[in-house]
Amino acid sequence: MASEPPSPQGTPAPKATVIIPANNEEAYIGACLDRLAASAGDTPFETIVVANACSDRTVEIARQVADLSTNPARPVHIIDTDKGGKLGALQLGDDAARAPIRIYLDADVTVSPALIPALIATLDTGAPRYASGTPEIAPAQSPVTRAYARFWQKLPFVTTGVPGFGIFAVNGPGRARWETWPEIISDDTFARLNFSPEERVRLPQTYRWPMIEGLSGLIRVRRRQDRGVREIGEKFPRLLKNADPSTASRTGKLNAILRDPLGFLVYGFIALCVRLPGGKGDWARGR
Repeated sequence: MASEPPSPQGTPAPKATVIIPANNEEAYIGACLDRLAASAGDTPFETIVVANACSDRTVEIARQVADLSTNPARPVHIIDTDKGGKLGALQLGDDAARAPIRIYLDADVTVSPALIPALIATLDTGAPRYASGTPEIAPAQSPVTRAYARFWQKLPFVTTGVPGFGIFAVNGPGRARWETWPEIISDDTFARLNFSPEERVRLPQTYRWPMIEGLSGLIRVRRRQDRGVREIGEKFPRLLKNADPSTASRTGKLNAILRDPLGFLVYGFIALCVRLPGGKGDWARGR
């Protein structure tokens, strides 16, 4: 494992550490880091890219961006490890982090300029807190994905909850609620359920998250997501008390269906396919 040296002496201590696990993300990591660099304000934060078992140009591109960085208060470090696995990458990032506030960001996500400063300001408190922004789905190429995403974005979990898919953040007292990252499927669900609904904060600042293209991809990802939630219940049943309460009325569901019957049909068909036997447990990205 190799990592970049720490920031030079004399630069302000970071208020937060952004940790980006990246496995073969050459198509996304450049844009992800560029948008981080464009964050508003002058709040100091560091970024750690944990390139895990990459066989493409992820490390090269990340280092190019780091070398071009001109803001010493917002350094970019790279950890290059041959050990695969997202949870191990998150732990390596945590071990190297210098700031108590941790922002966990997927390499294929791009943040709006105001999101990172807003997360830091929200989490700068002594009470345990979990926070995320307001998700926007990147434009899809597949008609099936467009229809699924259109209806999915109307679900209460997405519109009123703090789902944290793509990016979530915790402060020091919040991160102290667990030690090392467990070997699980759904890191965002695990982190979120370590906090009660009252401790979770949804910010209006946005980020863009890509959804996987095509019917088979959607079924595969949805199946994995459902399996990840079940795994949390099996391994950490105490966390289920923090699940989001149901906020959708029957009238609200009916209105959503009437407004977008095609989207509902696609969403319902995929949900039905997920429940059918025969799915395999291979890793599937969220896009």
